[in-house]
Amino acid sequence: MLADGFGPGINGPLTLVVQAPRAAAERVAEDVAAMDGVASVDAPVMDAAGTTALVGVVPATGPTTEATEDLVHAIRDRLHGRGVAVTGRTAIDIDTSEKLGGALVPYLLLVIGLAFLLLTVVFRSILVPLKATAGFLLSVAATFGAVVAVFQWGWLNGPLGVHSSGVIVNLLPVMLIGMVFGLAMDYQVFLVTRMREEHVRGASPADAAVAGLAHGARVVTAAAIIMISVFAGFVLSVTPMVQSFGFALAAAVFFDAFLVRLTIVPAVMALLGRAGWWLPARLDRVLPRVDVEGVRKVPAAVPVGSSSEAN
Repeated sequence: MLADGFGPGINGPLTLVVQAPRAAAERVAEDVAAMDGVASVDAPVMDAAGTTALVGVVPATGPTTEATEDLVHAIRDRLHGRGVAVTGRTAIDIDTSEKLGGALVPYLLLVIGLAFLLLTVVFRSILVPLKATAGFLLSVAATFGAVVAVFQWGWLNGPLGVHSSGVIVNLLPVMLIGMVFGLAMDYQVFLVTRMREEHVRGASPADAAVAGLAHGARVVTAAAIIMISVFAGFVLSVTPMVQSFGFALAAAVFFDAFLVRLTIVPAVMALLGRAGWWLPARLDRVLPRVDVEGVRKVPAAVPVGSSSEAN
């Protein structure tokens, strides 16, 4: 109702903190009022000392639009060096989103890089960790697509009982990547560990993939169903932010467990054959040996009555 009567910017006003006397604050208000994208500017409100003023600015566009973000940057650029700071809930949300967006790629590279190194040490293979990280990225991409379709485009809002606000919470990508990565690597290690155990004991790559899937499918399926049920419960909330988190995590577990780990991983391992367990000789000598599966050769038992026993 406020947006209909006073424009969309009324829901996301900006606050300018001007560290200057009244005359300078009034000039700042005039300069901002003349800028494109500004609906209205309030008169400066001075503090008791008369050295700092607050100036309210109402954008012509909504708080989540790109035009409002451009306006915040334009005000900062235009008033740079004049003791003016742009704040308020809308400006804080814009700054937070930019900080999180800037940290997302380094965070993703760090997580994937460490996982690749650890999986290389555990499975003594190049293609297995590469496949694991590629599957994780596939699950994250599919989940982001589903979240955008439901919460930005409005798909299945009625059947799912969710509210499409057209906005995705800025914390969701970072939280989603962290939680999905943990679950994805858990399922990956559980399945592929048994495959490697069978392969080290002499089974063919195809038989090892079948044995690993047969051993781990029921446990991974049960764990995934439990996690999906828990996360899906958050979709029943009336808060759009909670709904988006619950839907995203439930979708991520579904994509990763059933499509990536239980379908794509065994098929790729069988198709790769022995190349899936290839490790360069130099790297094999450098990497520490971690016997996760407990398959190292145990010394043969000494026959009773042998000379070794007598000694």
